[in-house]
Amino acid sequence: MINQSAGPPVQPGLDSEDPALIGQIGARAIRARDAIPSGRLRRPARPLVLLAAFVCAACGLVYELELVALGGYLLGDSVTQTSVVLSVMVFAMGVGSLLAKRMARRPATAFAVIECALALVGGLSVLVLYSCWAWLDRYGATTAGLVGMTFVIGVLIGAEIPLLMTLIQRIRREDAGRAAADLFAADYVGALIGGLAFPFLLLPTFGQAAGALLTGAVNAVAGAAVVLWLFREEPPPRARLLLWTGCGLVLAALAAAAAFTGAIERAARHALYGTQVRFATQSRFQEIVLSGPARPADATSADAAVDAASADAAKAARRVPPRRGTAPFDGTAPLELLLDGRLAVCGPDEYRDHEALVHPALASGPGARVLVLGGDGLALREVLRHARVRSVVVVEQDPALPALVRDDPALSALSEHAFDDPRVRLVAADPLHWLRSDRESADEPFDVVVSDLPGAEGRRGEKYASLEFYGLAARHLAPHGRLAVRTGPVGPALWSAEAGLREAGLRTVPYEGAGGPHHCSGEPLPGPAFVLAAREQPVLDLGTDAPAPRSLTAEGLRTAARLLADRRPSEVPAPITLLG
Repeated sequence: MINQSAGPPVQPGLDSEDPALIGQIGARAIRARDAIPSGRLRRPARPLVLLAAFVCAACGLVYELELVALGGYLLGDSVTQTSVVLSVMVFAMGVGSLLAKRMARRPATAFAVIECALALVGGLSVLVLYSCWAWLDRYGATTAGLVGMTFVIGVLIGAEIPLLMTLIQRIRREDAGRAAADLFAADYVGALIGGLAFPFLLLPTFGQAAGALLTGAVNAVAGAAVVLWLFREEPPPRARLLLWTGCGLVLAALAAAAAFTGAIERAARHALYGTQVRFATQSRFQEIVLSGPARPADATSADAAVDAASADAAKAARRVPPRRGTAPFDGTAPLELLLDGRLAVCGPDEYRDHEALVHPALASGPGARVLVLGGDGLALREVLRHARVRSVVVVEQDPALPALVRDDPALSALSEHAFDDPRVRLVAADPLHWLRSDRESADEPFDVVVSDLPGAEGRRGEKYASLEFYGLAARHLAPHGRLAVRTGPVGPALWSAEAGLREAGLRTVPYEGAGGPHHCSGEPLPGPAFVLAAREQPVLDLGTDAPAPRSLTAEGLRTAARLLADRRPSEVPAPITLLG
């Protein structure tokens, strides 16, 4: 927000002790169009300027956090995106402070122009970057857009404080340190409010695009309009008319963008995922996109012919409604669930992964009490097939995901309504944090822990493949318990995960699931890789208390494990750590 202290007052203000001097200075200022608030505005002028500084600081921090969050969503590697945005922003603020020296002659006019530009650029930043990601080169164009947008916003934010200091000193002459202290306080408190409003109010209530547009509108009104109204004598009549017109056009542009946000998002998602998208929402944690048929694959034609009123009622009853209307679809494409652009579920193929993840872990030994980390309901479905399972705790950070699985007919049928089973208890919490803080399982540990979370190859999944995560999961295991984790395709992520589990004190056996044709990509699907771990050497097998899996046999699992052991590299990658 603030990166440069103000210099001495531009001119003596209205609080000078010599009345004659006040008149001379006032007349000279007006002749030079360095106007000061009129007599009836003199008393509230200073608090209003400080209020403008407060609001502008709040809006500026919201823009910064929007860019950080969107960079992490679209480009992955949130540490890199945060570092890029913060460093470019601070540098650009310094550039803006230097440029503000050239605008000090007409500070109110310059400030109004800067705030209008900031409101327009900051308000549209999310839609522009999302469009770059959808229609242009996903990484290169989006990275360039992120850096460019951050620089422009930073320059405009950096020019605010020098101009506000000039306006404060114009209202009342005082020691520069006292004036700077008041302005810094307003700026820092505004930054605090903006920083808290983004995750707790704007993002969950409006989403990123609408939240940025709303912030831009507030910025234009509180920044440009207030200052321009207080110092309306500074610009000549024609310039004043142009400034007010520009402020109105900015607000109109933001309103138009808000009206077309849904259409822009739908068009972008169609460009990314095809025309079958029928549900899309940006939760607090991730973008959730669902495409494909709305009815289960075995629905009768009569069920498929649901009338419009019933469809509208079902849509209204959803716990997590889409942000805008849904796109038409013809039901020919397979069911797909995408999380932050990553294909998480391909309806015709998903059983291969979830059968291989769950059934070997529940093949032998105690299995009455199970912990499932990850909440799309498909691993849970396989767990509930086993008759000896008595209770299941599901830990999922994003409550929007299990709510969608419950309420969408096709997803609910795919999960076989697993979340409605009375044996299931759903916990909305980050799995790593829950493992660290939960005390309930200390007295009653779990017989089986299943980690159905993105592995090291996932966009934000590194922490779920870390040594700390595996160590905490191992603490929740009963003495003869088993831990099953998904690692992605065979590669460094698999061997790093196995090394982490071993360092956590467990013995391991890596194995592959069944491959086959991929109905969503149209390409052959390699067998996914998993690791089964326990305090004693685990044996790959299939249980007798559940129906036989469609894609697995006990002998096939053991053969795949032997072949995979021959491919273990001579130099195994080190475990991932949270600090490493």
